[in-house]
Amino acid sequence: MGILNITPDSFSDGGQLYSGSVLDLDKTFHAVAQMLTDGADIIDIGGESTRPGATAVSQQQELDRVMPVLQGIKQRFDALISVDTSTAQVIREAASGGAHMINDVRALQREGALEAAAQSRLPVCLMHMQNQPNNMQASPSYSDVVAEVIEFLLQRKQACLEAGIASDQILLDPGFGFGKTLEQNLTLFNALDQFADTGYPLLVGVSRKTMIGQLLDLDVDQRLIGSVTMAVLAAQLLAQNALQNTTGQGLILRVHDVLETVQALTLWQNVNKFKCEK
Repeated sequence: MGILNITPDSFSDGGQLYSGSVLDLDKTFHAVAQMLTDGADIIDIGGESTRPGATAVSQQQELDRVMPVLQGIKQRFDALISVDTSTAQVIREAASGGAHMINDVRALQREGALEAAAQSRLPVCLMHMQNQPNNMQASPSYSDVVAEVIEFLLQRKQACLEAGIASDQILLDPGFGFGKTLEQNLTLFNALDQFADTGYPLLVGVSRKTMIGQLLDLDVDQRLIGSVTMAVLAAQLLAQNALQNTTGQGLILRVHDVLETVQALTLWQNVNKFKCEK
């Protein structure tokens, strides 16, 4: 999943697709074309920054950002499109506009979002976040971070089922960096097999995040190698789990650096294939 942040203030690439204060659609569609050429299977459009400390945008602002880009991608490319949103009206209009998936950092908890998602009949990704972006990193606290995050996600999964969303249309995301300390993030990462054991596909998004910067003492624009390494480690952890347990349903890696991640995963897959053949 290639990340397409069409926001002026996202933590890593905010404003890169802007010319002054205006979103540059030509630059945006060029970025999409490059990600697809590089090997992205899904393009994830985000019209609201959810970085630590971010403030919410209005429904109309989000629609004004997302819909022209969604429509342009549909016209130009044969691509799977995810819309990263928590807002009911954006979910409705994105579904009507041809989106293939809803990716919600708030796990469909905003007013009307669950109903809108159910009506859309699209797959939904439910992410865990403690508090909201403007305060989530103030003082994250858990008694047992793995158990609590899994419990939350399963509760939201149940709410989806009761709203009429089919079980095979649900994905789960532990929410790395969303209301978690470095230690909590690493604990969750090492427990990916437990998330896979829920039987639902997982979305893992660690690309360029603060946890990598903390581990390597690097600024956000220097986290390429760390991001790619974490992506491969996630794939490896879940592949090992799949060999031992048949309940896992798959993995989506949400990344900024598509080409480098695809290359690393291709090497990893071929090395493992060779090992298995031997």
